[in-house]
Amino acid sequence: MRATILRYATPTITGLFLVSLVSGIALFFHVGGGLFNAMHEWLSMVLILPFVLHLWKNWRALTTYFWKGPMVAALALSLMAAAGFGLASMSEGRTGGPPQIALTHALFARTATEFAPVLGMSGEALAAQLRQAGYSAADPSLPLSAIAARSGKSEFELSSALLQVRP
Repeated sequence: MRATILRYATPTITGLFLVSLVSGIALFFHVGGGLFNAMHEWLSMVLILPFVLHLWKNWRALTTYFWKGPMVAALALSLMAAAGFGLASMSEGRTGGPPQIALTHALFARTATEFAPVLGMSGEALAAQLRQAGYSAADPSLPLSAIAARSGKSEFELSSALLQVRP
């Protein structure tokens, strides 16, 4: 059994890496986000197990790499790149993610009364329609994100509900 598992560790890593590569490139270029997002996230998590098995199988050979210049340089560059992206995402004013997501978060931070004119209605009218759509916590003075959370719904669901609202 152990030999069979270890025999398939590297081929499985290769297959999952190729899936991660293709889905990652598609996500980078904003192609098929709905199709590739869950695939990329979940199969990248699945990739962890064969990676660990691969390390286990090849540990003795891998340890010889760890103290050589190319491995040290590659790991150091990888760490610096990760730190650079981490620091950039923590910088002031950055909300993270694609601009349309950042815009949605900014809009959902507004109260129903502040957002309602975008839809050509009053805050009370918007709250009434949201209550009718199942948002029990809809109150004109609450931010849209709070209305969704207190109603037990996601912001994604709220976006769909707002598209159905009519003045």
